Amino acid sequence: MKFSIKKIIICAGISLCSTIGIFSQTTYSGYFLENYDYRFQMNPAFGNEKGFVSFPAIGNLNINMHGNLHVKDVVYTLNGKTVLFTNPGISESEAMKKFSAKNRLGTNEKIDILSVGFKGIGGYNTISIGGVASVDASVPGSFFSLAKEGVTNDTYEIENMFANANAYAQIALNHSRDIRQVPGLRVGATIKALVGVGNFDFQFNDAKLMLGENEWIARTNAEVYASVGGFRYNMDHSDQTGKDYVSGGEIDKFKPQGFGLGLDLGAQYKWNDFQFSIAALDLGFMNWGKTQKASTDGTQIVNTNSFIFSADKENEHYFDKEWDRLTDDIAKLYQMSDVEEISSRTRALSTTLNFGVEYELPVYRRLHFGLLNSSKINGKYSWTQFRLSANICPVNFISADVNVVAGTYGIGFGWLFNLHTTGFNLFVGMDQTIGKLSKEGVPLNSNAALNLGINFPF
Repeated sequence: MKFSIKKIIICAGISLCSTIGIFSQTTYSGYFLENYDYRFQMNPAFGNEKGFVSFPAIGNLNINMHGNLHVKDVVYTLNGKTVLFTNPGISESEAMKKFSAKNRLGTNEKIDILSVGFKGIGGYNTISIGGVASVDASVPGSFFSLAKEGVTNDTYEIENMFANANAYAQIALNHSRDIRQVPGLRVGATIKALVGVGNFDFQFNDAKLMLGENEWIARTNAEVYASVGGFRYNMDHSDQTGKDYVSGGEIDKFKPQGFGLGLDLGAQYKWNDFQFSIAALDLGFMNWGKTQKASTDGTQIVNTNSFIFSADKENEHYFDKEWDRLTDDIAKLYQMSDVEEISSRTRALSTTLNFGVEYELPVYRRLHFGLLNSSKINGKYSWTQFRLSANICPVNFISADVNVVAGTYGIGFGWLFNLHTTGFNLFVGMDQTIGKLSKEGVPLNSNAALNLGINFPF
């Protein structure tokens, strides 16, 4: 399997907008919802009244995307056609007002292959097998300015452009119980054994681009780490620089490339009509094995021509052709010529903190209100959110949640419907309600989510 370094660099800011993913746990809309079997993934102290077995692969399926960079920011409709913001028919002022200094987008896919919950050992227990794959990216506004303007005899400072991709499998063991010595207190813990599938870490720390009509000079500080079994960089020779550089990569005889341990801790306390809860998720580490590192070597010079974008398909400077030439020359500025192998590297897991307060309405015990604060501690990819929920169980086999959320990535609306009859459980919901879709079926807003699952209680 081969890929292009050039495409990774350019698509970190643009193509990523059309992907979908998830935050690292289950739906937050179910945090306060009783009889929702996967509450323990958000707070390991939460137990269930009944045991359950998940439907293989779709017991808890979550699809989500989040960020302040949206598809609608880079894709426009012009004369009935879908075009990028770089199209000459889109004015510079209209396009650039959509981008901020830091444009972030995160993607992840999480699937529970099999989960089993049961009472025993003085409390409630779950065993889960699943997998997680994620991508996070941060792209500076200057990158989009360069892509839109092309060569304007100007200097561009492109700082702090990053992307990270992870994939791993996990086996999780959870146990929760009431503390009899402290009435109302319940605690829980989950231990996870992690097997790393692969990790790519792209760090474009700094790039000063001095763009002239006939010559581009770049002073760059960029690194790429690839921790994938059987991976190697492909090398090519540049006649312009006289050096060998990384032209792509290839994976042969794929195999797992890391291991790690994770720990979730949680507590819940009931006091009169209130419930207080706190949890710390994904405390731990991942150790990646042999890692292939590539980096830039400082200053590079590329001879180029000015770019002229034309909407005429017959013109040699037609938009699509000129854009390909532009991305080719930008990639040359980031040619990575220094390659080395690192025996291993260890990284901390991205930790999530959850703080919840729930109030049970005394005059109608089937109605609860909750306030949840969730924060992801993940360096440059950190985020926080507050979610206000109303939860109702009008009959014993139906429960539902509606909520509003505000945080790092704006304001949204979420909901969850949970059907839990004898021997059968179906739930469906959204942490962020999907809005308008493009003609290709891609959400135009990056904050969208879907969670569903089928389980069998016993």
